[in-house]
Amino acid sequence: MQFYFIRHGQSANNFLYETTGSSDGRSDDPELTPVGRQQAEMLAGFVKRNDVALQTPFDRQNLGGFGITHLYTSLMVRAVATASILARELNLPPIAWEELHESGGIYLDDPATGERVGQPGKNRAYFAAHYPSLILPATLGDVGWWNRPFEEQEQRIARVERFLSDLYARHGGTEDRVAVVSHGGFYNLLLRTIFKVGTEDAWFGINNAAITRIDFLPEETVLAYLNRVDFLPKELVT
Repeated sequence: MQFYFIRHGQSANNFLYETTGSSDGRSDDPELTPVGRQQAEMLAGFVKRNDVALQTPFDRQNLGGFGITHLYTSLMVRAVATASILARELNLPPIAWEELHESGGIYLDDPATGERVGQPGKNRAYFAAHYPSLILPATLGDVGWWNRPFEEQEQRIARVERFLSDLYARHGGTEDRVAVVSHGGFYNLLLRTIFKVGTEDAWFGINNAAITRIDFLPEETVLAYLNRVDFLPKELVT
């Protein structure tokens, strides 16, 4: 299995923090900015390309293209929006995978106490209206997909382990090329778990719309590249 981790395009919260240095006024579930949509469009064009003449069995820079066979996304709006642009170009259905969500879940900070308070998240009707091609979990109904407290660290680690177990069950030992659209916090926990980096002081930087490729082979796990944004012009690197 070839595994491609893709971070969503720039969100309104990303822009807020980059321009103010503060999270005051953050959204619980932000949309993509215009820059984020541009990033997603360029990402989609890059991943769509296919050059048979350059394809080799060990093409670990994807010089011959990507050949994505499965596309999954977090249910957070910025990820769904990014995945929907990818799905259109790849002619693949975007499939929601709840456990790909960002660390903490859907929440807002209580202005009086500073407590992080869980929010509902988008419901089935929202996704049906805005992203009709998205394949939703059967359990999603009218009340939103989150609807629980802020996610603590031990819950995040357990979620990453569940995701990896399910990923192997679905695609392990195959020639599938699996892309997921997710988030920076989840990315860090995922890499620490896969490569057994035991310290929380380690941080793996990842830009908006960047690609990381990991090959899960029978004999080894290969990090082919990480945080790839060479397909973006410098003014769109965020």
